[in-house]
Amino acid sequence: MSGESMPQATSTLLPILGEAPASAPPSSRRLPPWLRQNLGVGGGHAETAHLIAELNLETVCSSAKCPNRLECWSQRTATFMILGNVCTRPCGFCSVPKGKTEPLEGDEPERVAEAARRLGLKHVVITSVTRDDLPDGGAEHFRRTVDAVRAATGATIEVLVPDFLGKDGALERLMEARPEVFNHNTETVPRLYRTVRGRKSVYAWTLQLLSDAKRVFPEVRTKTGLMLGLGETRDELLDVFADLRDHDVDFLTLGQYLQPSLDSLPVERYLPPEEFEELGSLARSMGFRQVASGPLVRSSYHARDMAEAG
Repeated sequence: MSGESMPQATSTLLPILGEAPASAPPSSRRLPPWLRQNLGVGGGHAETAHLIAELNLETVCSSAKCPNRLECWSQRTATFMILGNVCTRPCGFCSVPKGKTEPLEGDEPERVAEAARRLGLKHVVITSVTRDDLPDGGAEHFRRTVDAVRAATGATIEVLVPDFLGKDGALERLMEARPEVFNHNTETVPRLYRTVRGRKSVYAWTLQLLSDAKRVFPEVRTKTGLMLGLGETRDELLDVFADLRDHDVDFLTLGQYLQPSLDSLPVERYLPPEEFEELGSLARSMGFRQVASGPLVRSSYHARDMAEAG
């Protein structure tokens, strides 16, 4: 989740956030031992939380119940979520609220920029809920936020965007801000797309959006992520890797899906760390410039490290 690199952690072990609720079936409650984390040594968690509350900002860290939140916030970094805190897509894997949206907040770009400045971020990750109700899907608001953050901090910028439903001119408007990294998550394999992402999401659109980002701004590095453990097969994953490389995607993240609520899709399988390592090695051999693969890897996991290395 982090937009900054994270120092070594302490040996204090806590269960992950997003652990299966007590009323879930016993098999889904028995988390494997590798899904327990170390807390970071940094004392910045309260400062980060207070800053986010003071500026009335949303983060995907909280809204999506990211398992790395405590560690990242302790190191004074967060992934900002714009366009409100209500999503128009009923994805089966996500805990972000769904329902009636509210008007955009005109000063949100400046508040995000102020938070990034006060946190001292050198690489800023900006994501959003999906806003199919907006004429441009929120692309102009994204552009304004990128511009404000860059002006306030001089940081490199990574955007993690929805698909904008292919709205005319939306991608082009966003890319006028020239983000260094363009991230749009693939999430899962084609067979599971409707189940996991809902009827409005289409695998082919995901690939096309990632490809179009470079058509609009050739210097950008494109990035995507997959959640594992939803019932996909190894062959299906390798086919997706090949499709992504055919569309010139640069960076790939692979992480374990964790059920955030009783209403969310169940976990079909917990992959061991060595399987993540193997899949990461296979992805690198296929030509991805950078790959992060592990049970607790998320879309913006060590995002600064990946951007600087790639």
